[in-house]
Amino acid sequence: MYRLLEFLRKIHVLLIFILLECVAIHFYANSTPYTRARLLSASNAVVGTIYRAAAGVRCYFGLGRENRHLTEEIIRLRNELDIYRLAFEEKQLQALRDTVISPYDYLPARVVHNSIGRQENFLTLNKGMRDGVRENMAVLTPNGAMVGYVLSCSDRYAVCISLLNTSFRASGRLASSDHFGSISWPGIDSRRIRLSEIPKYAHVIPGDTILTTDYSFYFPSGIPIGRVVDYKSVEETASYDISVEPFADFSTLKEVILVGNDDSYERMMLENETIGPDR
Repeated sequence: MYRLLEFLRKIHVLLIFILLECVAIHFYANSTPYTRARLLSASNAVVGTIYRAAAGVRCYFGLGRENRHLTEEIIRLRNELDIYRLAFEEKQLQALRDTVISPYDYLPARVVHNSIGRQENFLTLNKGMRDGVRENMAVLTPNGAMVGYVLSCSDRYAVCISLLNTSFRASGRLASSDHFGSISWPGIDSRRIRLSEIPKYAHVIPGDTILTTDYSFYFPSGIPIGRVVDYKSVEETASYDISVEPFADFSTLKEVILVGNDDSYERMMLENETIGPDR
């Protein structure tokens, strides 16, 4: 105890200086709206720099795992390509390339900020409008699993609503039977989401895969969401509530893929004009 008091006595001038500085900054920050705006802008720049530096460190230490994922994905795609080459002659393949135009465009991005411990979790990506990012683009893991979708974007960054957000909604279906319902997060466990409104006559199998449907504005059909863990009956609605383990591991998420769908934008505008946004 004596040593602690002696140490505090030696640095008491520094402690008083720090305290007075904090008081001065507090009064300065609350003196006028202009000073508050300047400090807020400066703090946002500092926080953004810290997030970017921390993300760079995490990315460096995760390069080995990311390289393994990329290698596995390349092998899978090469195997699929060999199947198509065996099924079609080269001329038929070239004709197919010339006639079929994909509605989707893909863009890689890195996660510079992520949260999983709140009720409303978001991700910040290092790509923005100058890179081709648009609102409502789907966000997937490098393996193609659901992560979320773009909520807003600036020139260099994009903020995405996470699957682990109590406001998140998407349409999901059972892979084995195609019965569909609503995907949401109860806000409790980051490794459990919910598929609700599945009719009781549907055959639910633990371990079954949950996929996206054609009804979603944000996600292409067939995107893997998770696997069935458990389910319970909801007597009031004669349906099942299904507990689902998401394929995406949000605690280690560093790289993502953005997917834009021109057809969905056209459909969204048309339905908003004719039916209204609150359909």
